[in-house]
Amino acid sequence: MQQAKFQIGQIIDHKLFSYRGVIFEVDPIFSHTNEWYEQVAKSKPPKDEPWYQVLVDNSLQLTYVAEQNLKASEDTSEITHPAIEIFFKTYKDGCYQPKQTKM
Repeated sequence: MQQAKFQIGQIIDHKLFSYRGVIFEVDPIFSHTNEWYEQVAKSKPPKDEPWYQVLVDNSLQLTYVAEQNLKASEDTSEITHPAIEIFFKTYKDGCYQPKQTKM
């Protein structure tokens, strides 16, 4: 299993769809259904590499993205999303600090 390149709270850009967002969950491998993968993951990224749950900036959207489609954002200004406060307690030095993780 590959080590995740990005971390929770990191601001990223989607390489294909040109949106910014913040990572709120990391899966070491793909964890959605095969049906979702066939319908949504049109570029057929690897399932055995990390995937990320992302809050999309200036949107109500949450996305599930393969690592190969992400890059660290040069713009580390704050993200505007209504769920920010659900997952993060503070924003500091271009990164969000996650709330207490699940036990």
